[in-house]
Amino acid sequence: MKLLTCPVNGPRNITEFQYLGPVRAASAENPGELVEALFYAENPLGPMREWWRHTPSNTILIAERDTVTDQITATWIPNRKPA
Repeated sequence: MKLLTCPVNGPRNITEFQYLGPVRAASAENPGELVEALFYAENPLGPMREWWRHTPSNTILIAERDTVTDQITATWIPNRKPA
């Protein structure tokens, strides 16, 4: 069983979470740049910050996950630094 630690509710089964996508810079003003960012985004190897939602509590969080090992190294509430 894979666990993801919710900053509010503690460690939970990954099936309780919804993946919302990678953390990115704010949307571009130019529609062409937005299309480029959404559909032609890089798929980097290594640490990546991602948006997740704990569905039962509706808690939105950021998780840092290594895309090579699929290991989640930290989770935190947006606008708060990880512990």
